[in-house]
Amino acid sequence: MDIVYINDLYDCYGNLLTDKQQKYFEDYYFNNLTLAEISDNYHISRNAIHKQIKEALNKLYFYEDKLNIYSKKKKIRSIIEKIDDQDLQKQIEEVI
Repeated sequence: MDIVYINDLYDCYGNLLTDKQQKYFEDYYFNNLTLAEISDNYHISRNAIHKQIKEALNKLYFYEDKLNIYSKKKKIRSIIEKIDDQDLQKQIEEVI
């Protein structure tokens, strides 16, 4: 599992997750909390946290599979790198 890829997917689709899924996901992947620590913070079972994070991850993969926003952004960025005009590069980056 590539953490950078997961974080990039979250950047693209994180707003589509429930508030709880966002909190748990961010605590686990961004704040490096363990499932037990998150469980203690929110007063719910470790298993419930695990299920929510797993469901969030599955949703992120599902959205990318259907929408391909991350992969399209990546392709556009590789094309942008080949453009010599710095101003044009900045303009395109602002759009994506």
